[in-house]
Amino acid sequence: MTAANKGVDKTTSQNLTKSPSPFISMITGEKKAKVESDAIYDTDTQIKQTQDRIWKALKRRYQYDSNLDSGQNFLKNHVNSKIPLVILYVDLVGSTNLSMTIPVDKLVTIIRAFTYEMSSAVYRYGGFVLKYVGDAVIAFFPSLSNKFVVCDRAVRCGMSMLTVIKNGLNPILNQYDYPDLSAKIGIDEGENIIVQYGHDETSPLDILGYCMSVSSKMTSLTKSNNITIGDDVYVRLHPELRQKFVKVNYSAREWNYVSKRTGELYKLYTLK
Repeated sequence: MTAANKGVDKTTSQNLTKSPSPFISMITGEKKAKVESDAIYDTDTQIKQTQDRIWKALKRRYQYDSNLDSGQNFLKNHVNSKIPLVILYVDLVGSTNLSMTIPVDKLVTIIRAFTYEMSSAVYRYGGFVLKYVGDAVIAFFPSLSNKFVVCDRAVRCGMSMLTVIKNGLNPILNQYDYPDLSAKIGIDEGENIIVQYGHDETSPLDILGYCMSVSSKMTSLTKSNNITIGDDVYVRLHPELRQKFVKVNYSAREWNYVSKRTGELYKLYTLK
């Protein structure tokens, strides 16, 4: 890192506050339509840390932690209400194949590594992890104020996830002759209902809504190592980031969701 970058890092760090997440600090400031996120991310360091963690974990020298408290705490403030969120699904591809080729204890370690690193990426970009569903991670980014910045962050988060898998996790797995991991990611923005199951304050909270259904479906249609975003995200991206995506068409049998904003078939875009 150059001296100039170090100076920027020092200045930027003054705008960050500690997150309740066990993983990493969250971003709190928002500025409209910025190309870069509010913090400067050292990708090389992230990849090195990812490799170090999974290397130790496979040798049983490291235990991954998991904590959904920060997301649950945020949702508690919006129970029984509808709020705008960017929803991000990241789904591990080929876990069934993994289960047939490697020992169970190693598979569990790899799944934990995947969910941990994906969760870390979410927190780095100012989001929250909602829950883990099998080998998928569902996250959300509150978009109550500046949708432009939040959509940018969510998409950059997805791109960071793919980089961490390709350059962080897979090189270590290859050394053990384990198959490469890959993921598919779906991202959409919209209003969602916050529901708490049960009357007790400790009852789990969840997110329901059209946006959740759309995000889940678009993820299932996404190719490995790629990202699909909905039109409500695409139109809010900075032009330089928007250029990385191209419109994708599916048959009526595959895709029939309608845009609440336009009343027409909801448009989807995928990385070029």
